[in-house]
Amino acid sequence: MDRAMSKSLREPIASPATSDAEELQYFKKDFWSTENLKFSRPGCRLQKITKLIAGIADGKETCDLLDVGCGPATLMSILPPNVTYHGIDIAIQNPAPNLIERDLLEAPIDFEDKVFDIVVASGVFEYFGDRQREKFAEVARILRPTGAFIVTYTNFGHRSKGAYWALNNIGSLNGFRTDLSREFEICRSFPVGHNWTLREPNRRLVKDLNMRINSNIPIVSRFLAVEYFFVCTPR
Repeated sequence: MDRAMSKSLREPIASPATSDAEELQYFKKDFWSTENLKFSRPGCRLQKITKLIAGIADGKETCDLLDVGCGPATLMSILPPNVTYHGIDIAIQNPAPNLIERDLLEAPIDFEDKVFDIVVASGVFEYFGDRQREKFAEVARILRPTGAFIVTYTNFGHRSKGAYWALNNIGSLNGFRTDLSREFEICRSFPVGHNWTLREPNRRLVKDLNMRINSNIPIVSRFLAVEYFFVCTPR
């Protein structure tokens, strides 16, 4: 994570909406075409997601995967060889047949009417504002009955109340879980990483330690977990 991103993650964020008359701010392609380049390297979160995907795909000849909000498609470079990657994002950096550029707030989450064994949404739902339930339903429609949905969400109960300024969907983990449960069975949920500040661990020792933690730590996770994984199956 570069210095600019680290700085932005420490800056406090205003409430996304303080009255019914105010509208949430949604960022468009001109913003994300530059911003998503900050995620060109696989950090702790993507590496842990890859381990989950490898476990799901283990023993299968092939698995079709959709990466929702794929950014520069960094996940594609670290997947097991039996996983067929597809990505969708508002700003695609390098066009390819397995990537679709689409504003997911203006159009549904889908990929040429395909259905998938695995759908990943990493660091995406924090930008969907009041469209959260709608987007969960769209994911459910493109997931095979035996498929898996891996989604992350920020722990806004972290001791450090600052957050990335561009986020517009700021809610509790319990609220996120409730909406998620309308469309999915939550098989597992656990912290992605623990860090004193509300940003992905990037120091080697801290990162290595967090790569081994896949369960909730009483009291500690509530205040220090940066974000959480939810591993789900369709209802």
